[in-house]
Amino acid sequence: MLFSIIIPLYNRPQEIKELLESLTFQTYKDFEVLVLEDGSVNDAADIVKTFEDKLNVRYFVKKNEGQGFTRNYGFERAKGDYFIVFDSDCLIPADYLQIVNDYLKTNWLDAYGGPDDAHPSFTPVQKAISYSMTSPFTTGGIRGNKKAIGQFHPRSFNMGVSRKVWETVGGFIITRSGEDIEYSIRIHSAGFKIGLIPDAKVYHKRRTDFMQFYKQLHFFGRARINLYKFFPSELKAVHFFPAIFTLGIFFTLISNILGWPIKELCNFAYALFVLLIFFHSWWRNKSVKVAFLSIIAAFTQLIAYGFGFMQDFWKRVVLKRS
Repeated sequence: MLFSIIIPLYNRPQEIKELLESLTFQTYKDFEVLVLEDGSVNDAADIVKTFEDKLNVRYFVKKNEGQGFTRNYGFERAKGDYFIVFDSDCLIPADYLQIVNDYLKTNWLDAYGGPDDAHPSFTPVQKAISYSMTSPFTTGGIRGNKKAIGQFHPRSFNMGVSRKVWETVGGFIITRSGEDIEYSIRIHSAGFKIGLIPDAKVYHKRRTDFMQFYKQLHFFGRARINLYKFFPSELKAVHFFPAIFTLGIFFTLISNILGWPIKELCNFAYALFVLLIFFHSWWRNKSVKVAFLSIIAAFTQLIAYGFGFMQDFWKRVVLKRS
């Protein structure tokens, strides 16, 4: 089976260099790579050219439309039987394509998603952010595992769709702000089989500092409301958790300032959360520094998502503004 790897790119030449380098080590060789420059100012043309003798790679330059429509641009030009989408800030383990190929041979999926993890070369902050986004104690923990709540929705940093899905369902109809979940819902609705391939993981760099991480997660919180406008039934109780967590912090602060009796219970709850994050991250990452940073990452993730969620919930659901 020929895989077509679709990689949207926007002003990140160094990232694509590292991603392409990781693809040169794939043990499964039947694949092509499409790098799609989405209106970048700082393009990667020269970098991609250096891989032409190492990979079956094609490079395209197009106007800026966002990652969803850029992936569609790649789907239209792909030659493969199965399309795989990566974000440009991922590193791909050498056995990734072999794992996917072997899995699809015995457990066919029309579309799949895979988990993400931190690479040993990542900085402590990147490892902490990766932990927070995959932790069972934050909403990130419900994404890349078999215990996900409701239907499994592949995420676009690591997902694949068959050519038949593309020909039947089409591509992304929104270009950002929850576009991958919206796409997977339509794939489900068309009767195709979607699932998780647990061992098809990628190393996902995400953001390199907490301010960038905050902005990204604030956007994710807003994206959840955007999806709600398309599919109201997809807004689950768990999606309110970051907002409740954020409001709880303010309630705890007020309780302590005013001396309300409930302050002790509130303080205990958040102290327990901090300890759970610290010791679980320490156990997983084998680093006290990453464990401390994971506390910051977890609070950043939940507060940023919570604020973004509440902002657009109030504006778009309560006030019914477009």
